[in-house]
Amino acid sequence: MSFVVNLLYNMHPQNISILDYTYTLPEDRIAKYPLPIRDESKLLVYDKGNITDSVYKDLTSHLPADALLVFNNTKVVEARLLFTKSTGGVIELFCLEPDDKYPDITTAMLQRGRVLWKCLVGGAKKWKGGALVKNISSPTKDITLSVTMLERLNDYFSIEFSWDDDTVSFAEILHKAGQIPLPPYLNRTVDETDKDTYQTIYAKHDGSVAAPTAGLHFTERLFESLEAKGIGHRFVTLHVGAGTFKPVSAATMSEHEMHAEFIDVPLDFIEDLINHKTIIPVGTTSLRTLESLYWLGVKAGTREVNDNSELTINQWDAYNLPQYIPLKEAIESLTNWMKAHNSNRLITKTQLLIAPGYKLRVAKGLVTNFHQPQSTLLLLVAAIIGADWRRMYDYALANNYRFLSYGDGCFLKYEG
Repeated sequence: MSFVVNLLYNMHPQNISILDYTYTLPEDRIAKYPLPIRDESKLLVYDKGNITDSVYKDLTSHLPADALLVFNNTKVVEARLLFTKSTGGVIELFCLEPDDKYPDITTAMLQRGRVLWKCLVGGAKKWKGGALVKNISSPTKDITLSVTMLERLNDYFSIEFSWDDDTVSFAEILHKAGQIPLPPYLNRTVDETDKDTYQTIYAKHDGSVAAPTAGLHFTERLFESLEAKGIGHRFVTLHVGAGTFKPVSAATMSEHEMHAEFIDVPLDFIEDLINHKTIIPVGTTSLRTLESLYWLGVKAGTREVNDNSELTINQWDAYNLPQYIPLKEAIESLTNWMKAHNSNRLITKTQLLIAPGYKLRVAKGLVTNFHQPQSTLLLLVAAIIGADWRRMYDYALANNYRFLSYGDGCFLKYEG
């Protein structure tokens, strides 16, 4: 049996079958709402095969004093827009990501008067053509929002949004007219409270359609506790796309296309990475950002990269690029490339897939929630703790942990 397990966890991730990463998640174990006090959520601690129970407010006691926590400060936007036709039919637009003409999400969010966006459309068959119109009430001036379908593509629609007030950005339009896009597995309507509870207390940059949920547990009290012990924290930005909920339906991962997401990281943060022995990302998005920085450095140091459009991470880059580059060398290659291109911020896309067979290059652990069966996020957990992911999830189910976005979480220490 041990031979089979070792073989499974050392195969190339392309050959992984998602059917090997499933478990039974009862509906009543999915947390529909968060706890009233964020940091009183339960925290499972996994350390060298040992599992212990804790709570988020005591996370500090499980971290060394020299640790650096890395958070994703993306902000969830009200990406669901509902339009009622004259016939009474409702058409829903879900804003996925901006058109490729924009260099990044922030630029698209700041567009005034008109913007192009990739969207899912609920009730598309009811939309026979012509513009959808929505009147938006405002204390200063009412705004008319018009939406036109430009093109229907395989996975989304190309949509033009236009509005009659060019002093207002698209981010403001969403804030005024949209709804928070709760994960579909919550299977409930949006409450007014979700505007606050489905947002981290440090959320800053508009752009995500899903929250970096591990961060939902952090409070001012917890940050003060971390600071008192000398534990540092920094922020990166990865805008979470709807692809994070995309189910894996392919027979093997080689046939599954990992979703791409924008990352935005300052130069001084990247330079500082080599000064910390224990870097702990809070959330899978923070982890993917950190690990992507390493591989971007490998690419910058071993290949000719002419501009930012070429400095991206594709799904299998981490398994095909040179594997022997030390962290310090990779980070220096990346920062040298940025300086040579007069860039003090790195804004690019990553499709990095972290799955069994992957070895962490930057992070020494992970704070995260409990994830859906047969998901790429569960593969990520298995990459960190191996076959013990199943024992840990069985323990969590047997000990009344709450699952998914509004649920409890775990702290995984990495020994690789």
